[in-house]
Amino acid sequence: MSETFIIAQGGGPTAVINQTVVGAVLEVRKRHAGARVLGARHGVRGVRDGDFVDLTDMSEDELRLIGNTPSAALGSTRDKPDAAYCEQVLKGLQKAGADAFIYIGGNDTSGTQQILTDAAGGKIAFVHAPKTIDNDLVENDHTPGFMSAAEFVAGAFLSVDLDFRALPGIYVGIVMGRHAGFLTAASAAWRLDEDSGPHLVYVPERAFSVDRFIDDVKAALGRHQRCVVAVSEGVSTGDGRSLVESIVGSDRIERDAHGNVKLSGSDLNRAFEQALSDRLPGKRARVDALGYMPRGYVGAISAVDAQEAFDAGAFAVRVAAEGGGSVALQYDGDKTVLKKVPLDAVAGKTRHMPEDFLQADRNDLAEPGLAYLRRLVPAKYKVGKPFV
Repeated sequence: MSETFIIAQGGGPTAVINQTVVGAVLEVRKRHAGARVLGARHGVRGVRDGDFVDLTDMSEDELRLIGNTPSAALGSTRDKPDAAYCEQVLKGLQKAGADAFIYIGGNDTSGTQQILTDAAGGKIAFVHAPKTIDNDLVENDHTPGFMSAAEFVAGAFLSVDLDFRALPGIYVGIVMGRHAGFLTAASAAWRLDEDSGPHLVYVPERAFSVDRFIDDVKAALGRHQRCVVAVSEGVSTGDGRSLVESIVGSDRIERDAHGNVKLSGSDLNRAFEQALSDRLPGKRARVDALGYMPRGYVGAISAVDAQEAFDAGAFAVRVAAEGGGSVALQYDGDKTVLKKVPLDAVAGKTRHMPEDFLQADRNDLAEPGLAYLRRLVPAKYKVGKPFV
């Protein structure tokens, strides 16, 4: 009887998550002749419900086209299975005759794989393949999806800074990132010089104060005659509450299935607009939320990111042959290498920006953080230095 591999995607889509599916499918064909490959629609929900797409005989040309397409082609889910839900998922895998289950996603996804591993007793190989634009998986130097999203953010802030040189004022751009500030930090990757924005960078790793923010903006206006700000949507106040929660109130906020505060919406925008209007009246100011745009923008797919995502999928098949685990992208000082790490080393854990990535006395990137971004998000465009 031929082997059966099941693949699913979880969490937020990215520009390159489909490359991981394709890398896995083609590697199965190379290593396991005659094996069946099923893609579960909408993550573990599809496994539970027996909702599969048969990828076994899809042509390589069709697969490659899907790989080059942003978003999660199989559909995703925010479901966070508990033990009871995982029991249903395990039954779905057993009914499909699965020998291996490759689940592509972040730390919640790896957590699901750990629960399933413990429940299955070694009869199925469970593999976590990394994906997240937040770049917050431990054991990883960076994660597939991050570089493409970071290119979008770097390009957006380069462009808006040029705009605000021409017509000076205050600009606040809100970037995705619940617990880690890597993507927001990418706003500084393509700065032209020391006068370039973003002039201020606020991330979840550092407590946010509205009073300090206003003082920082005033100082930046004095130095540059404009102020471009990048801020993570997950910034928190000194008491540990998200800024959104502090503004709206714990009793009125929405939470997702994982119990996380829902950060999308316009509350954070309005808070910054109100603070600027009240404390800096008469100043030209604009607040934008980049929202979902960075994570799957077809115009900012990094070729390196796409290849690494593909390689992670192929490597996941090798990890399955070794009994399961989590795929990690690590840096050996010269290049990115793929390693197998235990699921429980990744599951439920969050990687934060190292402390030395941030300046000690300013809300901005320090040289180690800028060097990290130069390695992963090298400058893509050459633009002229404005006269103003």
